[in-house]
Amino acid sequence: MLNNEQLRRFETNLQQELLRVATSCRLLEGVLLATDDIDEHWQKLASEYMADAVPQVQQYPTVSVAWAGYLGMGVAHLWDESWEYYAAKPYTIFHGKQGFDDMDEHILEKIMGLSLTSEEARGLENVMRRLAETAIQYIRREHIEPSTPMAFHAFARACKAVYRVGAAIELKRLGYKFEEVSL
Repeated sequence: MLNNEQLRRFETNLQQELLRVATSCRLLEGVLLATDDIDEHWQKLASEYMADAVPQVQQYPTVSVAWAGYLGMGVAHLWDESWEYYAAKPYTIFHGKQGFDDMDEHILEKIMGLSLTSEEARGLENVMRRLAETAIQYIRREHIEPSTPMAFHAFARACKAVYRVGAAIELKRLGYKFEEVSL
């Protein structure tokens, strides 16, 4: 059974592994691009996201985690576009016509403006799948009993890590990068 410190370490280690995966796919450069606005927005969206994702875990574990990465990309895109406007919008703006089920396509096409048949969209889909599979493997490696409070907490931490990496991928795609500044 993991305690709070072990959960924090689990999340940190998973996030580092996800960063390595995204870097190996050339979507990041070994650095997690992040903003407080985007990170804090997870706290606003997490309970509704988890309410959508948890019922899907048994049948679609990869989807349940991957959609958090799409959510991160969508939030990052809207943060760049007009955060003052979008920060107050409800979680459901990320849903597609089928609600949670087509959230991935909705975010790619309607929020990020990508054609679903484009090479870029297909590449992002492949990376989101790899990130989610990595997260699921990390959870399984912990040998946490399914359907327990600890399983929920590990799943929530994994979703947060995938969300943050998804946001970083979109920030990089939009041209953001870390630069050393001399003061």
